[in-house]
Amino acid sequence: MDIKDSVAVVTGAGRGLGRHLATQLLERGAAKVYAGVRNPENVDLPGVEPLHMDITDPESVARAARTASDATLLINNAGVSTHVGLTEGSMADIRLEMETHFFGSLGVTRAFAPLISANGGGAVLNVLSVLSWVHRPAYGGYSAAKAAAWAMTNVARQELAPSGVDVTALHVGFMDTDMADHVAPEDKVDPAVVASLALDGIEQRALEVIADDRSRAVRAALSGGLELLYPGLPAPKAH
Repeated sequence: MDIKDSVAVVTGAGRGLGRHLATQLLERGAAKVYAGVRNPENVDLPGVEPLHMDITDPESVARAARTASDATLLINNAGVSTHVGLTEGSMADIRLEMETHFFGSLGVTRAFAPLISANGGGAVLNVLSVLSWVHRPAYGGYSAAKAAAWAMTNVARQELAPSGVDVTALHVGFMDTDMADHVAPEDKVDPAVVASLALDGIEQRALEVIADDRSRAVRAALSGGLELLYPGLPAPKAH
């Protein structure tokens, strides 16, 4: 789709990647950019329209969809990272990860996809992760939720195609944002670059955008054995 003259809704647009996406949408000529956030009063990005939305609250999402009924592009970017493990970690944190990345993004997609179709078609971008593909104990809940979101993205792409709505997946590792403030600088990529690649992918109707070397390496390893992704596991016994 053409970004120019589009009407975009970006969830989690107050900071990090979402802020870069909103900024670059405006720079590329979007007619309107709704910044979907839980606290609209904190939005300080010139040119955007603050939109109250808590993606874990279906009523909040429904109200946002009524306000932004002219949408032609949805970017599911809102996220959370609790660093919770799965076998001994807090079930409340695990549920929060799943409610945000899977149920939340799915709920927003279900609310906005019919509007996008009715407005002549457009696109949905789901911000996923390298952790959709490789799963670490330090990010147990996050990995499980992003893996579920990847599956949701692949199904939604097929279901929405007949109604003129493209669905693109964005996969990336650590970015230089608040969420990754514990990560060494050399292991992080510039979120402005990631935002640019993501918007290029939307315009090119790409099925997925793989935005960094870490994600490309993991994607390539998916066709190999699990020992490529998890080298610390015990070696299989010889028969």
